[in-house]
Amino acid sequence: MPEASLHAALKQAFLDVSEANKIFKPTMVVSEVGRVRSVSAGVAKVTGLPGVGFEELVTFPGGLFGMVFDLEQAEIGVVLLGNYWHLQAGDVVERTGRVMDVPVGNALIGRVISPLGEALDDKGPLSYNKRLPIERQAAAIMDRAAVNAPLQTGIKVIDALVPIGRGQRELILGDRQTGKTTIAVDTILNQHDQNVLCVYCAIGQRASAVAKVVDQLQSHGAMTYTCVVVTEGNNPPGLSYIAPYAATSIAEYFMQQGRDVLIVYDDLTNHARAYRELSLLLRRPPGREAFPGDIFYIHSRLLERATHLSPTLGGGSLTALPIIETEAQNMAAYIPTNLISITDGQIYLSPKLFELGVLPAVDVGRSVSRVGSKAQLPAYSKVAGSLKLAYAQFEELEGFARFGTRLDDNTRKILAHGQRIRACLEQPEHELVPAPAQITLLQALIAGKFDDVALDDMRKAEQALYTTAGFKQSP
Repeated sequence: MPEASLHAALKQAFLDVSEANKIFKPTMVVSEVGRVRSVSAGVAKVTGLPGVGFEELVTFPGGLFGMVFDLEQAEIGVVLLGNYWHLQAGDVVERTGRVMDVPVGNALIGRVISPLGEALDDKGPLSYNKRLPIERQAAAIMDRAAVNAPLQTGIKVIDALVPIGRGQRELILGDRQTGKTTIAVDTILNQHDQNVLCVYCAIGQRASAVAKVVDQLQSHGAMTYTCVVVTEGNNPPGLSYIAPYAATSIAEYFMQQGRDVLIVYDDLTNHARAYRELSLLLRRPPGREAFPGDIFYIHSRLLERATHLSPTLGGGSLTALPIIETEAQNMAAYIPTNLISITDGQIYLSPKLFELGVLPAVDVGRSVSRVGSKAQLPAYSKVAGSLKLAYAQFEELEGFARFGTRLDDNTRKILAHGQRIRACLEQPEHELVPAPAQITLLQALIAGKFDDVALDDMRKAEQALYTTAGFKQSP
């Protein structure tokens, strides 16, 4: 065949292929596939994913998800987010190309979900239109506004002496079984007419304890404005680690809509332990008490997301109530001191007061709010200062009075007045007191109206005052 004819035939063939490509549009799909090298308690080592990113989601056989946590030259460390007992070395691992995220929206109100967005109640699958990453940057300084509105808890001793503002981070800490969760649940219950949405995040809790809290919220009608995010104690540590971040993204969605939101982390002790477990399994260097060196950072980047947004961004707020467990009343332990330095104050629950039946067992001397007093209702400020001073003076004298020394009349009056203050600040769980009734009670207390009432009759006298002032009595 002449060269010119061969040239023309090749040109025509090229044109034919080009036309065919326009019709069929062939595509080539390239995906990275890795293999499981080893599996341990909640963690897998994977090889063969050179392009994977930090905190990217990967999938394992059986629909199991994992989150990339360690990036090394030869392999990656993956935190497993579900039941991993079926995994074995050699299983295929695929990239998803997205980071860990969670569904958000109004449909989550009234639901009990996992950090992965799975429904854990009997109301069917979740319906949502949007997902947000669980790890998000906190609002910049210039995007924040001052905390200037109170978040009423309905608990007299807190609203009067350790007030909380909307957008504040107030730590609740104390030994085991001292009423920490009760205070958080009561605060949620008190938001029923405050136009505040709530998110309760249970981290590594017993299933029975979570069921009790959900039942309390349902029986008091609080689930109509509350979302519950749950990980149980038998869940993999990866789920406990991501739970508070997922719950915060859910709360942030509402905050960005201009809503006021309250989030409770119950508790960050379990969160720190889950992170320690993951870090040790991934061979990260242990530090103090075997916690990794960045334990402070993981909690600070979580709690910094609680804020009050400026009016230009809608003016929404996110108030955080993290809970932490102390051991033998040691507030100076590693994790408690970390969280005390991150938050804007703390409510300390004393086991001694709890054993004496003084409930809630708030130790006023060790509790402080660094922000809330600026957001406190003005009527409180007129009585709170003298009340706290009188109570502190009473506690100091009470210690000396135990030695059996002879007391003068003035000292006996101070002790009697302080006992009435303590009795007035006692409050059964779920019996919440509205702000006007609290202020009326505190004014009568400071004026000495209860000083002649027998201690055993203080409860009746308090209810009589509410009735006389026209307030509805506690149920």
